[in-house]
Amino acid sequence: MATVILVRHGRSTANSSGVLAGRMPGVKLDPTGIAQARNAADRIAPIPLAAIVTSPIQRCKQTAKTILDAQDAPPPWREEKRLTECDYGQWQGRKIAELTGEPLWKTVQAQPSAAVFPGGESMAAMQARAVAAVREQDAAVSAEAGESAVWVAVSHGDLIKAVLADALGMHLDLFQRLHVDPASISVIRYTESRPFVLATNTHAGDLSWLVPPVNAPAESSNDAVVGGGAGPGEAA
Repeated sequence: MATVILVRHGRSTANSSGVLAGRMPGVKLDPTGIAQARNAADRIAPIPLAAIVTSPIQRCKQTAKTILDAQDAPPPWREEKRLTECDYGQWQGRKIAELTGEPLWKTVQAQPSAAVFPGGESMAAMQARAVAAVREQDAAVSAEAGESAVWVAVSHGDLIKAVLADALGMHLDLFQRLHVDPASISVIRYTESRPFVLATNTHAGDLSWLVPPVNAPAESSNDAVVGGGAGPGEAA
């Protein structure tokens, strides 16, 4: 299967003002977020992407467009509704400092699988749609561009954490142990046997190691190498 680079949008005006934006319209990247998106785009630029798939929310589309513009050969771009932000219902638009005093806050922290936002969706439903979207898009990219293809999914913090938790075999109740910063990059390679989590919450570093070597010998990508192997691009 293909490899997906999960990118959270850069810092937004809501992030910097301490507001839970949710699906509010008009929330854009702030100047720091624009710089963060450019950094992520520069890190990804050496990789010829097979596709860019983004949440339809503006701050994600801004980030995705920055990544697209840094590509030598712009790949296909599509929006995926299932990668949109969690529906936080009545929590949307409120200050984080206020929400920490809500009884539901403790559930979100300790047992997110039981959390349902008032007038919104459950965190379990959010994870189900996000995981389904990423896995289906990954299969589509593999069918279109081959098993060595690399593609980007631009989404939101809680959604990316939920996708990573699924790939790691973690119960949703443990997903708050993960951290996904604005414009951070995480990487998953899906295979027939299991997903391999190659990176989480990274902010710097060359990603060209994700490009498969030319004329690389065929090998099983479904097995974990006993002892850890020699790393990408090295002899076994």
